[in-house]
Amino acid sequence: MRILVDADACPVVSIVEKTAKKYEIPVILLCDTNHVLYSDYSEVITVGAGADAVDFKLVSLCQKGDIVVTQDYGVAAMILGKGAYGIHQSGKWYTNENIDQMLMERHLAKKARNARKRHHLKGPAKRTGEDDQRFDISLEKLISVVDRNPLLRQT
Repeated sequence: MRILVDADACPVVSIVEKTAKKYEIPVILLCDTNHVLYSDYSEVITVGAGADAVDFKLVSLCQKGDIVVTQDYGVAAMILGKGAYGIHQSGKWYTNENIDQMLMERHLAKKARNARKRHHLKGPAKRTGEDDQRFDISLEKLISVVDRNPLLRQT
């Protein structure tokens, strides 16, 4: 098991690293050339700044049993297809049972935004300490689920 993070502007990198250290899980942070990341613990992979370059690299590196931290539902759908586990920075898990609905909601939200181009829509609310706690608890639970799955244990 490894943890791969779509780290471009990801607010939970430090939480991921803290938890990964606790369980001695390797972490790979992926970012594009527009972001500069340094880590004493994680491997940092920087890819070109092309559209979706980080996403494609993350999916290509992802293996069965890995945990992927991303807010991109499309990336989540692809890693689920490879037998990996996905978690959003909110702490919500991506699963085969919920990904289709999440993708449809994303599609409908985009249509609504495009229909109201001249109206400004607010972005997400400012991240709080409670958000970080919720993510930390959810990540720990996900690690325990993956760790208990004998089909995913590396020999």
